[in-house]
Amino acid sequence: MTAVVAVRTAPQDPPTTEPTFAYRGVAVIAAISALVLTVTAARFDFFGDELYFLSAGRRLDYTYADQGVIVPLFAWMADQLAPGSVTALRFPAVLMCVGAIVVSALIAYELRASHRVQLLAAFTYATSNLVATQVILSTFAFDATLTAVITWLLIRWVRTRQDWLIIVAGLVAAVDMQVKWMIPIVWACLGLAVLVCGPREVLRRPALWVASAVLALSLVPILFWQSQHNWPQLAMGSIIAAEQDATGFGQLGFIPQWLGLASFLGVLLMVIGFWAVFKQESLRPFRFIPIAFLIMTAFVIITHGRPYYPTGFFPAMFALGAVGLWRYDRKRWMNIAMIPIAAASVLGFIVSVTVTPLPSSWRYPAEDAIDLGIRSGFWGTTNWTTLVAAVDTGYDKLTPREKANSAVVAQGYWQAGAVEQFGARYDLPATFSPSRGFGFFGPPPDSATSVIYLGMDSAEPHLRARFDEVERVVHLDDPMGIPGIDRMTAIWVCKGPKQPWSTLWDSMTTLYFDLGVWQDHRATTRPTH
Repeated sequence: MTAVVAVRTAPQDPPTTEPTFAYRGVAVIAAISALVLTVTAARFDFFGDELYFLSAGRRLDYTYADQGVIVPLFAWMADQLAPGSVTALRFPAVLMCVGAIVVSALIAYELRASHRVQLLAAFTYATSNLVATQVILSTFAFDATLTAVITWLLIRWVRTRQDWLIIVAGLVAAVDMQVKWMIPIVWACLGLAVLVCGPREVLRRPALWVASAVLALSLVPILFWQSQHNWPQLAMGSIIAAEQDATGFGQLGFIPQWLGLASFLGVLLMVIGFWAVFKQESLRPFRFIPIAFLIMTAFVIITHGRPYYPTGFFPAMFALGAVGLWRYDRKRWMNIAMIPIAAASVLGFIVSVTVTPLPSSWRYPAEDAIDLGIRSGFWGTTNWTTLVAAVDTGYDKLTPREKANSAVVAQGYWQAGAVEQFGARYDLPATFSPSRGFGFFGPPPDSATSVIYLGMDSAEPHLRARFDEVERVVHLDDPMGIPGIDRMTAIWVCKGPKQPWSTLWDSMTTLYFDLGVWQDHRATTRPTH
């Protein structure tokens, strides 16, 4: 695949003939990527958020506390078609990755690039670390590709001035709103960039305001739900910021993580893309793309967001960089230097999808949130079945009469998802959790007088304040385990809740996700139902 980056030394002017789309070459790259990503998709066990999406899919609703309905819907579909299959669950994310690869080439085509340049843009996205990260069922997997589609439609509008493209972009944004609630910020960043550097003509087009109205209307049901539940999404901002600071070295850690997602070749093309839109006449109409990308990135850094939030702009930036590189008067040494850069990106991608997860014998204890983040990246989250078996041990402590009026309550939403996913073999009672979105699924019935409680081993004082009887029956504390799964975790049998569950739940629900290793506990907001 490295042959894609072989380049000529002569400067390239914009083509005088109408370019064609590199269907065959892009199809080859997309097919190889789809095959590799599908075959390796199940190398990691279920991620905690994926277990939550499966639980949310079993409770389909028009929206949720922290995301829209699309990801839980796909989780439900995968669970119906292939129950328990990690590959089936992640296949929609694979399709999203492949879609972004194709969009990268489509954007290069809109920039009037040759087949080689289109393939370079697609190749760069296909070999980026972003792709290896994106193949997990998540809101990010969908949001990144849908954002890329929006930028492609706007770039095509700049070239063709066909206003229906703007309306379609608004429809795509409305769909993305049912995935992740970041798209209004992306839309605003694009608008601000157009205001700064053009083409300002789009601001006078009625199609833009129709598209913006479509996006605004898609917010209405979400805002209604949030208003009825004390606006949990507003509280999530500070919590995500605290978690990002704890696991990602704060704001200073954003840049290296962000660049790491782009990989070596991607970083090079992004730099060239920034330069080219100001220096090459044919690319100047598209200056709003890197400016919007820059604004979005600055916003995410200032608000302590996740490094992958702005990556929906990567396909457009890779395409701009590929075009800018091809039309630059390069020296021979520059062409030669491209070979090891491309090879390093390919090698990094191959390592990501084949070497990880690392052997379990290489694990080390997770002493803080940074350790936990590294552990998750290199080893994944494992031993869910050990956790659920411990819950069954607690359930066996109940008498038949107590079992008839019992429930499982998990402190964390990951744990609750694991019990629902792996607990069927044990015939456990219904599972509840006051954690994040799971808490909004509702409390146990007031008839549940016996509870198997699963949580961090520090939870006992809180349990004694809420139940008449509390007995710890299992303690999981593997020094090499993962906090919240098989380390610093305990199972209690709790009897006699001191208040009805309908009342008790309000004091228990929290958006803060305790894994026992956070150093920053500032984000402990509890919404009231």
